[in-house]
Parts: sequence; structure tokens; C-alpha cells
Amino acid sequence: MSFFKALIPGALLAWIGATVIGSGGSHGGALNIETIQMHGHAITWSWPLFLAGTGLAWIILWSMD
Repeated sequence: MSFFKALIPGALLAWIGATVIGSGGSHGGALNIETIQMHGHAITWSWPLFLAGTGLAWIILWSMD
């Protein structure tokens, strides 16, 4: 159950972090920030940042149980 709870902070970290770093046109190096065009809106995302944030949140929530 703690894994499913960790998906929300992981997604927020990836979205906000990629937006801040990618707003200047940077690709983030190893973070591999990509911009996706969807119905006229640009969304920045980073899968490595999502996995790292979800893993960190999962460990923190698991240790609280």
C-alpha cells in the first residue's frame, strides 16, 4: 500500500522538477527531461526523476509503518 501512496509525491516531484529545470531549455543531462505537446499544452516530464522520487517516497512511507 505504501508503494501506491508513494506514486503521488513521485509524480509531483518529477513534474515540478522537470518544469523548473526544463523551463530554461535544458534537457537535464541524466534526468532526460522531455517536453510533450498535448492538445496545445506543453508538459515537461522526467522518467528517471519520477522513479527516484517514487523510490525515495516509498522508503520513507514504508519506514513510517
